[in-house]
Formats: sequence, C-alpha cells, structure tokens
Amino acid sequence: MPTRILVSEVGPRDGLQSIRSIMPLEAKCAWISAEAAAGVREIEVGSFVRPDLLPQLADTAAVVRHARTIPDLTVAVLVPNLKGAQLAVEAGAHKITLPLSASETHSLKNLRRTHAQVLDEVCSIATMLRELPAESRPHFEGGISTAFGCTIEGDVPERTIVELAEKLMHAGCDEVGLADTSGYANPAQVKRLVKAVRAAVGETALNGLHLHNTRGLGLANVLAGLDVGITTFDSSLGGLGGCPFAPGASGNVVTEDLVFMLEAMGLDTGIDLERLLQVRGILLNALPQEPMYGFVPEAGLPLGFTPASRRT
Repeated sequence: MPTRILVSEVGPRDGLQSIRSIMPLEAKCAWISAEAAAGVREIEVGSFVRPDLLPQLADTAAVVRHARTIPDLTVAVLVPNLKGAQLAVEAGAHKITLPLSASETHSLKNLRRTHAQVLDEVCSIATMLRELPAESRPHFEGGISTAFGCTIEGDVPERTIVELAEKLMHAGCDEVGLADTSGYANPAQVKRLVKAVRAAVGETALNGLHLHNTRGLGLANVLAGLDVGITTFDSSLGGLGGCPFAPGASGNVVTEDLVFMLEAMGLDTGIDLERLLQVRGILLNALPQEPMYGFVPEAGLPLGFTPASRRT
C-alpha cells in the first residue's frame, strides 16, 4: 500500500456543475485558496464547456488564472473537446482531463459523441499538445467515466473499459483514470478492474480513481484502490455534486472524510485536516441552499487524533 496519497479536490468542477446554484467567482477563488492553504496539492477548478450548457462553470478561465497564482498547486480542468483543450492551454492549466464514457449511450448524452468521435478528439488534442513547448504542455489524462456501470445501460463489460484504456493511450494520453460516475462500484470490482487495465496499459498509466458514495461504498472502494496501489483519489468538499447527465448519480466522496480516513491509517496526504474543515464555511455561506455531507465535519476529530504527518 502506498504511504503518500494525492487527494485531488474536484468540487469546484464536479460539485458545482451538478447543482443549480451559481457560486460567485470571488467565493470560488476563496474556496480554492483556502484548500490550497490547508495543503491540498491538486484541485480541478472548472471545465471548459459551453456556458449555455453549464453556466455554473462559465468563469473557468478566470478561476484558472487565479489558481495559477497559488504556489505548488496543480491546476486541473476538464475539457470535452479540442476547443476546450485550447482554452485550457491559453488559461494556463497544468492538467487536462477528457472524459470518455465507457457506456456509449452516456457518451452521446454527456458529450454528444460516439466512442470513435471522442477518440478522434483525443488524437487532435495530443497533436496540439505535442506542438507546445514542454514547459507549457499540460498533463493529459483520459478519464473513463461510467467505468463500473451506467444508469442508462447497466453493466459495462470490463473488456470494453480495457480496450478503451488501450485506445486512449494509443491516441496520445499521458495516463488514464477510472470514474465511478454512477456510484455502482464495489471493492472487489475496483480491484479487478484496476488490475485488468494496468495489465493492458502498464502500472504507471493508471494512478487515479474518481469514486462516488451514492450507495455508501465510496471509502470502501478507496480502500480497495489502495490495496492495488492507486495513489490518487478524487473527492469533493462536503460531498458536493455528482453528474448531471447520469440520473441518480449523486454523492462524490467527501474530501473531509477521505482525508481523515487516510491520515488515521497513517497515510500522508500533506493536508491539515483542521484547516480543511474550516474551508467548509465558505461553501455554507456561498451555497446556503445546497446540502453538505460528511461524518467528520458533524462528529469532529477524535480526542487525541494525530495525523500521519505529525507522527514520530
């Protein structure tokens, strides 16, 4: 099991895109600054999609510019196509993720593209990135969504996910990630699929999982991922968000609960949990009508709790 874990905060993108409320730019910037100050090293700050489709994320370029001023923070964004990738490069993002739904029905609903069309976009983006100077070239991840099942199609064959991972790497991605968009995953499935994909694309080409807690298995699936060597886990402060194009897919893993579990296990996240818990107040003030989740914020830290980074 790895001892240094990267917790990638996705609330400013995945969380905000899934609610009707529009968080003001000033609040988004305050949220990102506060999480970075608490030790969060990677934040997915938005998505370069058409503003009429997701007005919640219309200010992503401005958010990226702000996040780029924060030292030692990896600024990540989601892009649906070549145009989005170009905008991400112009804004200065360090990392871009293009989602490819393992369920083609979900792909048509989410991106309005077939698998073949999405892979064509990946090739175009990879070509564009190769033409950039190395110092301004963002890391390119192909994120396989609905990898553990789909609310529209149901089960997705594992061979489909493995084949798509191979095609994404062949098309020019630096790595692939697996997303439980619909909250269908279970621990045995997580272990099995991670092993199968790594066997096809290599151990270093799959490092991250995006898991949901829709059916209460979010942290259990994180543990399964740890057991097979995964080192990066996405989560959302307060469990905000899900997927607006997958019915019933609420419930991102709660960042506060995830960090507590990892640190309690002796795994170093580099995050100051007490400071992280204070960030929640920014969301409560900016989004008073939105529900927030998490056991640790409600119960508090155990008496005598010592995070991994402070243990001798």
